[in-house]
Amino acid sequence: MNPKYAPLFQPYTLNNGVVVKNRLVVAPMTHWASNADGSISEGERRFLQNRFEGFGLFIAAATLVSPEGKAFSGQPEAIGAEDLPSLAEVAQIAHAQGAKAVLQLHHGGSKAMADLLAGADKVAPSADAASGSRALTAPEIHALIEAFARAAELALQAGFDGVEIHGANGYLIQQFVSAQSNRRNDEWGGSLGNRLRFSLTIVDAIDAVRRQHKRPDFILGYRFSPEEGGDKGLTMQDTFALIDAMVQKPLQYLHVSLWDFYKKARRGADTNLTRIEQIHQRIGGKLPLIGVGNLFTAEQILAAYQTGWAEFIALGKTVMINPDLVALIESGREAEIVCELDPDKADHYRIPDRLWQQCQMGLAYLPPIKGSKNWQPVDI
Repeated sequence: MNPKYAPLFQPYTLNNGVVVKNRLVVAPMTHWASNADGSISEGERRFLQNRFEGFGLFIAAATLVSPEGKAFSGQPEAIGAEDLPSLAEVAQIAHAQGAKAVLQLHHGGSKAMADLLAGADKVAPSADAASGSRALTAPEIHALIEAFARAAELALQAGFDGVEIHGANGYLIQQFVSAQSNRRNDEWGGSLGNRLRFSLTIVDAIDAVRRQHKRPDFILGYRFSPEEGGDKGLTMQDTFALIDAMVQKPLQYLHVSLWDFYKKARRGADTNLTRIEQIHQRIGGKLPLIGVGNLFTAEQILAAYQTGWAEFIALGKTVMINPDLVALIESGREAEIVCELDPDKADHYRIPDRLWQQCQMGLAYLPPIKGSKNWQPVDI
């Protein structure tokens, strides 16, 4: 290995004593490949196996905690005991590749897909005519908090090393934080403190699960998006308040969702500086931060890490098209890392069929297509 890449392979000890062997994280990748009942499929197995050998941490695809929150066809589930065998297999696949395994817990809220809900109501913090969602009742909110806790317990029983709460990308948890989507006037809405209550209570409920099982080593992380569009959308000031609250909780890390690692702030902070450096500064060393954002080559990954703005670097798109990414860096073959998806590649990089079809469309959250001029950045 070229010694300049050695910093990426330094271990990190989390505040609960767990050692992550390096600074490389597999970002949660929606694969659209689980069976209709949320169980693992052969396509999902092929996608996961031997894809992230050498990574320190693997974060599994957004996994459903309650049926009415289903936002993707082919979404994995952690709802009941029937999901344990598939969850255990995903954890085993991660461990076989040497990574700590973290299950991302998800509910779509108003972004759930009506045709996947088997007649259940689409729900959100507040009624939303555009999506056809109704407002959650207070008892339903408590039931959803318990659903997140139950999913975490299933993850623990299945052998995962931890869970990540998906509070990003406009899904249910972020919908509670945002004044744009949360127009409640009870304890779950109104003031920013009330809008944060759902997120913080989920953290507490999952922490209670691991305390009940006497598992302080069980990792708990939280992912968030720093800004939204719209007059009442999230600003960096809102995100700073979220961070201030989260660093007081028994978390092991925070994970910022960015399409572009170097994107500058828009509102509520210094617009001449990147979002991630201001987030890292606000955290103030109280928790490690996972950064992400359109990084493909070894040079790009190293440069992002050496900014000092994140303790870990998460990678998604480049892992999809470089299943041997870490091996290439470790063996001094980093020049072989590819940055574009070849639509004619015979084995499709072992990408599942539905995901491959989307790759062919050149969608921004997927790798750019070789020779295509249609791939456009997204402002998230």
